[in-house]
Amino acid sequence: MRLPRDDSDALAWTLFAQSNAVTTAQAVRLLSVAKVRHLLATKRWQRICRGVLVAHDGDLTTDTANWVAVLAAGPGAVLAGIAPARAGGLRGVRRRDAIDVLVPGDRHGPNLRHRLPLGMPGVRVHRTALLPSSDLQRARPDRTSMARSVVDAAQWAGTPDEGRVIVAAACQQRLATPREILAVVHRLPRAKRRRLVTQTALDAAGGAQSLGEIDFVRLCRRHRLPIPDLQERRKDASGRIRFLDAYWRAFRLQVEVDGAHHMEVRHWEADMDRQNDVWIDGDRILRFTAARVRARPDRVAAKLRRALVAAGWMEI
Repeated sequence: MRLPRDDSDALAWTLFAQSNAVTTAQAVRLLSVAKVRHLLATKRWQRICRGVLVAHDGDLTTDTANWVAVLAAGPGAVLAGIAPARAGGLRGVRRRDAIDVLVPGDRHGPNLRHRLPLGMPGVRVHRTALLPSSDLQRARPDRTSMARSVVDAAQWAGTPDEGRVIVAAACQQRLATPREILAVVHRLPRAKRRRLVTQTALDAAGGAQSLGEIDFVRLCRRHRLPIPDLQERRKDASGRIRFLDAYWRAFRLQVEVDGAHHMEVRHWEADMDRQNDVWIDGDRILRFTAARVRARPDRVAAKLRRALVAAGWMEI
């Protein structure tokens, strides 16, 4: 939105601050009942739900929809879950079909999903008695911190895999540290998927930088294989620093977990050059796609066990 002029009235500044969304009470206080009714009747403004108006008749932007959700949920409401995480820069996660907000635990927030017009996402209101100042950030509108947003988004995600993606992506993109995420989990003893969030954050802290690598560590634990060193720094033949996905120093065995980008020609050729260097240096290398690690962990574990035994590992 365009910044109002210095001599603009209070309404203009309120609309600017709240992305064109206002409560009916705000509009009446800044204008009058008659003026608000006229704006709605002439379709210059639109009523989104009971008590919340938008000062235009077009589609809602993401920012405006977020403001509508918070204003509709009432006093003390803050934006929560995936919406503030995406607003803070989180990439690679899909937008949810509803906007989540948190309200104080001593009041009941309305479920607005069935009261909103077509084109406006639903609003899911969650009550909480555990929302310390450390879990809040002052923004427009007020919202939970990145770490709290990630933990809440993971527990409200449609599937466990989606929850893992959210936590892994936040750590990989350095938007929240594993330590910050674990601190939030510690403060929320009744949060859903605490174990999943904790394990994903711990794996990220140990060096796993993608969902494929995190799944790979979980596979090793489940099949009682030795845990590799993650993101090992190595120099390639040209002297550049490379990071290995997983490496067992004792057995000189390297594993690469490939995502979809490895299918691109430039990545494919670079991977072949790196693999050739590994063999020349005397290490063994195994490569799996991230999809294979998820879908056929038994086959991946069997091949890995054979490689470790061939390299000298003795299963106890």
